[in-house]
Amino acid sequence: MSAVKIGLIGIGTIGMFLLETFNKNQLLPGYRVESVYDSREKSVETLQQLSTTYALSSFTKLESFLESDVDIIIECAGIQVVTQYATRIVTKKDLLITSVGALVDIELYNELRTTSALNNRKVYLPSGAIGGLDIIKAAKVAGGLDEVALVTRKPLAALLNESLTRETILFEGTAKEAIERYPKNMNVAITLSLAGIGVEKTKVKIIADPSVEKNIHSIRARGAFGEMEMKIENNPSPSNPQTSYLTALSILSSLKSLNEEICIG
Repeated sequence: MSAVKIGLIGIGTIGMFLLETFNKNQLLPGYRVESVYDSREKSVETLQQLSTTYALSSFTKLESFLESDVDIIIECAGIQVVTQYATRIVTKKDLLITSVGALVDIELYNELRTTSALNNRKVYLPSGAIGGLDIIKAAKVAGGLDEVALVTRKPLAALLNESLTRETILFEGTAKEAIERYPKNMNVAITLSLAGIGVEKTKVKIIADPSVEKNIHSIRARGAFGEMEMKIENNPSPSNPQTSYLTALSILSSLKSLNEEICIG
């Protein structure tokens, strides 16, 4: 197994999970975060602390970061970072994007695909908090995918600051509209759309439910292949109820596949 050197953008819930997993706990031997990038002045002290704690290099300038000795860069800093930097990153490095909501912008998506191809780079979009994408992609290949719908049900803390006594439908519309209204909660909708029939045709419903403690995603698809229904009940991250624990685990799975001799799915 070859070593995988990782560059990290973002030190929030997912970023810290990755640092703990790779550099401290060594859950995947050979994988290590070698450098972290953050251009914000307020993050200088934090970067210095991380450099000491996790034995890595920190950068405040993007070009220096891209010249560092890493094999792949993981973005877990938000939609704005993807919009600003993703295309520049894939001129130099492979890129794994967690804030896939940025790709609701089809121009950005196409630009990223073209630039990565010209520079012989790869862009990875982990499945995140849902499953069933293999079925969606397979059904799409032959153009036989007619309908895809997502119902997301989350605890109040993940969606609202106010109190509710009963479940409330906050949104019903397309995936494109959903990510514009709830950019921190709808990466699932965009991942599903990109695998399937697109952001304009994928239907989304968002429900705030005071009776649930997990993030619940129900997917329904119909087409020439038949019909599919799937429900995933994700435990939220202990440190951030807006993030599913499965999202972080899907990143590990995507990275692990880089060194797999046999890839399933």
